[in-house]
Amino acid sequence: MKNEINRIDSKYQSSDKIEGYVYDGIDGSQITYWKCYDKGYSPEHTHEYDEYMIVVQGKYTIINGNERIEVNAGEEVIIPKTVPHAGEYIENTRTIHAFGGKRANRKIIEN
Repeated sequence: MKNEINRIDSKYQSSDKIEGYVYDGIDGSQITYWKCYDKGYSPEHTHEYDEYMIVVQGKYTIINGNERIEVNAGEEVIIPKTVPHAGEYIENTRTIHAFGGKRANRKIIEN
């Protein structure tokens, strides 16, 4: 999955200090891998599909209104579709996400 042809286009990421890759399922679902090289923030958004996330390294804090849910390395969370959420992550956080729909597009590779 971590191959240049699977690199996520930067406009589908909250920062240019994130490296992301995507795999497309035959049913329209996606799995993504992200590495955050610096601390950052993902603005509030929703999806029309469920999201499953596991933190491989570091920490990701999900923000839902006034609720903050810390997800540490080895922990997982499911975010149901249409639930507004934002996030904060620390430097060197790595996450894997499974989305029930299309979340990201690949970067166009120019020859």
